[in-house]
Amino acid sequence: MSYQVLARKWRPRSFATLVGQEHVVRALTHALDQNRLHHAYLFTGTRGVGKTTLARIMAKALNCEAGVSSTPCGVCSACTEIDSGRFIDYMELDAASNRGVDDMTQLLERATYAPTMGRYKVYVIDEVHQLSGHAFNAMLKTLEEPPEHVKFILATTDPQKIPVTVLSRCLQFNLKQMPQTLIVDHLSHVLEAEGVAFEPGALRHLAKGAAGSMRDALSLLDQAIAHGAGKVEDEGVRAMLGTVGDEHLFALLDALVTQNVQAMLDVAKLMDARSLSFDGGLQELATLFHRIALAQFAPEALLDESERGRLVSYAQALDAEYLQLAYQIAIHGRDELSLAPDEYAGFVMTLLRLHAFRPERAGMVKTATKVAAAPAPVRTAPPAMPRPTPARPAAAVPPAPTLVAPVVPASAATTAAPVEDDWHALVARLPLSGMSKQLAQHCELLERTESVIQLRLSPVHKHLLGKPQQDKLQAELQAWYSRPLRLEIDVAEPETETPAARNRNLQRERQENAIASIEQDPFVRDVVDLFDASIDEATIKPV
Repeated sequence: MSYQVLARKWRPRSFATLVGQEHVVRALTHALDQNRLHHAYLFTGTRGVGKTTLARIMAKALNCEAGVSSTPCGVCSACTEIDSGRFIDYMELDAASNRGVDDMTQLLERATYAPTMGRYKVYVIDEVHQLSGHAFNAMLKTLEEPPEHVKFILATTDPQKIPVTVLSRCLQFNLKQMPQTLIVDHLSHVLEAEGVAFEPGALRHLAKGAAGSMRDALSLLDQAIAHGAGKVEDEGVRAMLGTVGDEHLFALLDALVTQNVQAMLDVAKLMDARSLSFDGGLQELATLFHRIALAQFAPEALLDESERGRLVSYAQALDAEYLQLAYQIAIHGRDELSLAPDEYAGFVMTLLRLHAFRPERAGMVKTATKVAAAPAPVRTAPPAMPRPTPARPAAAVPPAPTLVAPVVPASAATTAAPVEDDWHALVARLPLSGMSKQLAQHCELLERTESVIQLRLSPVHKHLLGKPQQDKLQAELQAWYSRPLRLEIDVAEPETETPAARNRNLQRERQENAIASIEQDPFVRDVVDLFDASIDEATIKPV
């Protein structure tokens, strides 16, 4: 006997075995059991979610020899012939290849005749949105008032292209994409029934690759069984799909958290050596940033307990603002891969961008190599500038390269050891992140007693007064002072400079000093005078 692919072998034969569309099954079951049957149904949804399968089950429920019900017997001649596509009163029409008005006219002419064997004539029109405008017009009257023995079931992946006049004549059911957890459970059931050994991690990769389509998941499962010589293993599935494994992604995250550039580059080299997809790697990295952001703001949205437990440490280590930026960097880096010299270079530059915009945290030691400070300022010539045509106006000169200004010492308050009531130094030392860190930085210290710390927060930032942020800040203060403390926060305009305001002022001062340093540099002044150029202050960054 010839082999039957899993997608066909495991196609549901009844409403009870249909997976993931409970909302549609419930409505159709009630309609069939109560004999409240509409003459036209429209099933919408992406590929492989069960549109045609539902149409066949509906046809069996309407024509089963045991009577109209939501539980067709599945063994009578009508049920078996519909399953095999041989029932004379059940017709599937592909609108992609039969889209003209003549095809529709012939179908409607046949619809006027009574059924040959069944109780109803059931016409299934797949990808109905591809019918021509004249074909839609030809079917409108029949679709609104068909003969009593005719049922229309329309299916489409693009309901937006269907005329409103057709939509208004149908009962519309939107089939949703399959969740990954549901796909994994179904694939596990199929493999157990087929007697195939598998690793759970491999099924998660298949479910992710299926992108919500159960049919695609079963097709990929067929391919994985063949690739693994009768076994479905994690490493083999990743090699088949060319996906980046979790160990690579979490190694990148660990290196990003610790600001270890070399470790990030090592992961990139390993991915290149294994010919893994850099495009897929950035896609998976963006997805991971999205999941970590969920762990920060809505951990209950992560249904997988093991995933939630693994991501919580990253949610605490990465600021909420930086996570949003990292997500954008990852998706934009993916878009720019085609513009890079090669995909490896584009991937590495995206990793370096993630590192460059990672804010330094108190007490963190950066592993990137730094240039040792010289006793006296050393003037370094900027990269070679393109030679402009003499006498061109300054506006026509190509943008100047980014200039690095000498280091401007920060205020001693940020490096001195914290004293009892030095709120600025204390905030810099506390291991806070995300919203709790923002809350502390925008407060000023009013009073500290043996049992109470009282702060003041500007009304502009009162959105930071969430209970999780206050509980986190209170816990860190108690750990710092090694005794129970109660945190009280008043909402009013601060009278002194908050840590956030001081940081802004210091940054502005450093930027102004950097610009002044560049403008006063003799070499830069010579270049400006020689080429009649101008300095783009936006490219000057303090270090």
